[in-house]
Amino acid sequence: MEQLYDVAIIGAGPAGLSAALYAGRARLSTLLIEKEKDGGQIVQTAEIENYPGSPEEESGPSLVAKMSAQADRFGAQRVKDAIVSVELSGDEKVIVGQKDTYRAKTVILATGASAAKLGCPGEAEFTGRGVSYCATCDGPFYNGLAVYVAGGGDAAVEEAIYLTRFARKVTIVHRRDQLRAAKSIQEKAFANEKIEFLWNSTIAEIKGEGLIGEIVVKNEKTGELTSLKPDPKDGLFGLFVFVGYHPQTELFLDQLDHERGYLITDEAMHTNLPGVFAAGDIRKKTLRQVVTAVADGAIAAVEANKYLEG
Repeated sequence: MEQLYDVAIIGAGPAGLSAALYAGRARLSTLLIEKEKDGGQIVQTAEIENYPGSPEEESGPSLVAKMSAQADRFGAQRVKDAIVSVELSGDEKVIVGQKDTYRAKTVILATGASAAKLGCPGEAEFTGRGVSYCATCDGPFYNGLAVYVAGGGDAAVEEAIYLTRFARKVTIVHRRDQLRAAKSIQEKAFANEKIEFLWNSTIAEIKGEGLIGEIVVKNEKTGELTSLKPDPKDGLFGLFVFVGYHPQTELFLDQLDHERGYLITDEAMHTNLPGVFAAGDIRKKTLRQVVTAVADGAIAAVEANKYLEG
């Protein structure tokens, strides 16, 4: 007979790992389901300065490794599976994966978000061939070269600063005339001699043969198109895209209340269905950071325990 878990957690980012830790510590039978590797977006972050208590040298992967070890230590069971459908309305929640079907009395949804795309011609064609969404993954490939970063928020500017470790020059392409990143992050970028800015600009098209050979930039005020090509001595350059994220909630939208794809919960992480909770970046909330994700996960697990007791 299939095991009926007390709580099933979908997603092993900071929110899911925190939920697994708290659920396991409460002696609930806990299943943690993740389709890829632990950590979600945070594993792409080279430096974490704003997580309370973390050492100066803390990185996304190192922080996630600690969280994963804690979840394992408190007994969370794990499976690697991609979920294809869910039935959340009954007393028994049914989660159907590509490999197996799982049942639980409560479910915590912590599937996170994925990088938004520019949507311009050539982006898909050159993804992995000069277009990247992960500076820590691909930055070392551009040692001594010039790279461009699309975006102006915290992630874009932080990753641009990180890329200066490798690149000779980093140009931030932003659709507005000022950055949206936190002031402390902006100050670091403006003080970095390797960083330049293309204001009021967006990426209109990406061209090349095999690898990126040209980026067409549009001035949003004048409509003027400018062609950017690599230095002949370099032969290539890179484009890193950080223009936002999309919540991974498609499987749940026909059953749960949502707004623009983000699940609506109360402060205790309850969705509109009994026994179903949401945590982390998939929630409608004002701040999406590691510190809020782990708080969401902890609250969701505690509330799941209350639901089971009640």
